Order: sequence, then structure tokens, then C-alpha cells
Amino acid sequence: MNLPLGIHVGERLSLEQTYWQAEFADQNGFESVWVAEGRLARDGIVPAAIIASRTRNVKIGTGVVNNKSRNAALMAVTFKTLDEVAPGRAILGIGAWWEPLATKVGQPLTKPIASMREYITVLQSFFRNELVDFEGEFVQMRGVRFDSMYRENKPVHVPIYIGAVGPKMLELAGEISDGVHMDFLLPPSYLAGARAAIDRGIAKRTDGKQEIDLTQIVSCSVNDKDPQEAIDACKAFLTLYLCQQPHIAEHCGVERELVDRLQEIAGWPATPEDIKRAMQLVPNSLVQNVTACGSTDDAYQKLMSYHEAGVRSPIISTLGDKEQTLTRLAQAAKA
Repeated sequence: MNLPLGIHVGERLSLEQTYWQAEFADQNGFESVWVAEGRLARDGIVPAAIIASRTRNVKIGTGVVNNKSRNAALMAVTFKTLDEVAPGRAILGIGAWWEPLATKVGQPLTKPIASMREYITVLQSFFRNELVDFEGEFVQMRGVRFDSMYRENKPVHVPIYIGAVGPKMLELAGEISDGVHMDFLLPPSYLAGARAAIDRGIAKRTDGKQEIDLTQIVSCSVNDKDPQEAIDACKAFLTLYLCQQPHIAEHCGVERELVDRLQEIAGWPATPEDIKRAMQLVPNSLVQNVTACGSTDDAYQKLMSYHEAGVRSPIISTLGDKEQTLTRLAQAAKA
């Protein structure tokens, strides 16, 4: 492929669609498959393991799991196991959990930077096959390591990517991780500040590493016969997110006044009819600023704009006609 691409699969897809997309990616030169973990919609580890067993070439990343719901030792051995299924292909994508869900299940999101630093420090010790002693505010380990009675215990290479958006988490990623896995609905212009934050972190590294990887999920929809239909698929998605997670507005350049108007129309929980009425207030230009949609050429050129802004590998998240979107963009990337 002329542009290194990945795909993002999550609860918006059926499991049948998920496995089809993963196998398509494996057979058509895609670099990676990233499995989302919805709030309480679908676990990310089970599909990732099944994808790992059904593929031979693509890397399998979590996009992302959180650092609250699984003990760090269990997370480490989970990815050690995934690496057994798909040697050298597992990537641990990890981020902070979501509020208010984290609080509702007894794991409130406090000091997210400090807790992420502790969690990743412990994971890296496990992956190096060390005896782990760690007394942190959030993570405690007392003389534990990978336990293998029947096989040789040895280090495992599992890159860790942080799902970061804000400048402090991006800086931490630059300092301690192997990569950043950025969320969707961020415009290419956001990358300038993001890369500056990552570089501040890289300057603090003690391992001599001078760069880390950067991937970003991009919502995509393609329809060459009716480009507006593809745009509308992304528009509905953006409208839903602005209504339900209004904090994204500041990152994707949306005025608070528009968010307020959208929320007046589409309450919580919003119905599809609510979203259809509210999305009429969202201009095409805004949608096309934060997604890749329209004709195949329009969408592919937008993916290229992310790449040119510093994203090494754009990660396609399909909307609208999902099969058409994925196949057309794959063809464009090979051209």
C-alpha cells in the first residue's frame, strides 16, 4: 500500500462484520486491526483473540482498553497470551476510562496521568520478564512475575500505545510509551499541538528513543454515486457524539452554541429520529474537517492529509456502506 492503513472495529459492527473486515485487512495489505472496547457494549480482548487466530499478517491492537477494569498483572499476562496466539503482532492500546461510567462501577477517574504512568511502568516490567515490586498510589505489586511452570519464561515484545488526546497525556505518551493511538473526530490541524506535546515527552526519555509511532482513527464513509449520502453518514455520527460527549467540541473546532442547539433537539438518550433532525444544523464543511467522507477520492485525500500532518498510519473506521467504504479505500491505497 502507498499509504500504511489500519482498520478500527468496534461495537457498531456486528461480530460477523468485524471478522470480515479483519480478514479483508489481512488479505489486502493493511497494516493493523484495532479492536475497540465499548463502555459496557463489548469486550475488546475476546474479538482481538479471535481475529489473531484468523489472520496471519496484520498486527492486532486494542483501540483502546482501559487501565482501571483489569489488574495490571492480568493485563500483562493477557497480552503475553495474545502474543502466543499471534507472535510479534499484538499491540496493547490503552487509555483512561470514561466518566461517569468509571465512577458508577467504583473506579473513579482520579489523577489519570499519575495512574497511567504507574500502570504502564508495571506492564513494561512484566514484559521484560522481571520480578515486579511496585508500591504506587494506584498500582501495587509485591514480588510477582510471569509464572510459567511448563514453558520457558522469557521477555515478550508487546508495544504499548496510549490512547491520548489532551496535552498532558500526549506528553506522558512521548515520555514512556511506544506510540499514540489518537481518537476520531479530530481535524488534521489538531496534530500540530499534539505532536508538540509528544515531543516534549520524548525529550524526557531515558532510553534514548527519539520518536514514537502515531496512529489515528478516522471516521470514513464512501459513496461515489451519492457522495452526500456518505457525508450524511459521518454527519449523523458527529452529531451523536457532540450531543453525548460535548467535550469533544473544543478539539474538533465546534462552537459551544451549536452544541447547545443540538442538545436541545437530541436529548439523552437520543433516538435516530432526534439525530436526523439535529444533524440538519451541522454543515458539510464541519463534517469534512474531522472525517474522511464523500467520494473515494475525497475520502482518500483526507486520509492523506492526516498522514501529511504527522499520522504515520490512519486507521479507518467505517460508517455508511461499510463494505463499499473499506474496499474502495483499499483500492485507492494500492493505486
